[in-house]
Amino acid sequence: MDARHRPSLGISAIAIHQPPWELENSWFGDAMPRKFAHHTGIEARAISLDDEVTMGLHAVRQLQRETRCNLADCRGIVFVSPSFIPASIARRHLTPAQVASERPSLAARRLARELGMRRCRTIGLNWFCCGYSRAFSLVCRRWAPRLSLRRDQFILVVAATRISRITDYSNPQTAGLFGDMASATLLASTTNRKHPVHFEIVHADAEKRPAERPAFDFHLRPHVPAPAPGGGIVHDNERLVYSLDGMAIAEIAPRAMSAAVAKALADAGLSGGDVNFVVPHQAGSGIVRFTGMKLDEHGVRGELVNGLTRRTGNVSACSIPHALQTKWPQLTGLIACPTAAVGSPGRPEVLQGCILLRATAIHERLATAAA
Repeated sequence: MDARHRPSLGISAIAIHQPPWELENSWFGDAMPRKFAHHTGIEARAISLDDEVTMGLHAVRQLQRETRCNLADCRGIVFVSPSFIPASIARRHLTPAQVASERPSLAARRLARELGMRRCRTIGLNWFCCGYSRAFSLVCRRWAPRLSLRRDQFILVVAATRISRITDYSNPQTAGLFGDMASATLLASTTNRKHPVHFEIVHADAEKRPAERPAFDFHLRPHVPAPAPGGGIVHDNERLVYSLDGMAIAEIAPRAMSAAVAKALADAGLSGGDVNFVVPHQAGSGIVRFTGMKLDEHGVRGELVNGLTRRTGNVSACSIPHALQTKWPQLTGLIACPTAAVGSPGRPEVLQGCILLRATAIHERLATAAA
């Protein structure tokens, strides 16, 4: 369906679930690089004892409390989890039962069952830190034209990241980067009166691009230390963990995010000067600063949102919904939300995406009143 004839959707509400257990930088002691907090802005991160589906359930229940939404009106759930182990890695290292538990599609159906939604359409995906923009792209391109949402109906995008379970805490360069979080985003038609849209989706896309070399992989490590809930350290005899080429990511991510914004604007027939705010993936304050510099080269000089990783760390696919919810009253006009991520393990590729949002009249009025 042509973009001009797709039903208009937007964000009505976002709820966040952050686990109560916070791991401070002090836990890492002298093993953490001295300039880690300065370069990343990260001082602490949450760690979840619940699995991803349970985290997503918490986020949806929080959304229900805040919006009083009736799940009987939900036509579909997109479940996003960047902490699920990719199938190629899972088949190599895990048992068949464990492989099945790492499938996002099964997790999406389990979440729907836990919520009592037996006849709800579901889809599960990973796409790492680009999962949120990928989910929006799928909803806008595939679901919206077919579902024909009625006045009070909506779609949920639920993201749950628990990267702590695949973190190599013996690696001082990457052990402190990620935090755990879940989010639930209510997407509705712009004509929905029960759940008025605050940010209309102008454009949403995510794609895979080639890179010069792989920057991400998985490894089976013996005797890996991990934080204990009551404090101190426990050791896993064997742990499947990710590895990142931090220097490569620091160079690739800002370029990918700025390129994604430029492409989104071109596809939407807009220019850099139309952007009022840029809410990029909060990978760390240094990467966001560099992204701002690259965006300037594309003529994008809207206000840049940065500094949201201090008590969360990089929360991957939850980064954009967390940033939008945190800055909700201040965001007006056209808002660009670029994301960047590693590609498949061991492959020279990068994922990039961008969601363009426009504040609606009702949101602009509320923002003016709040100011």
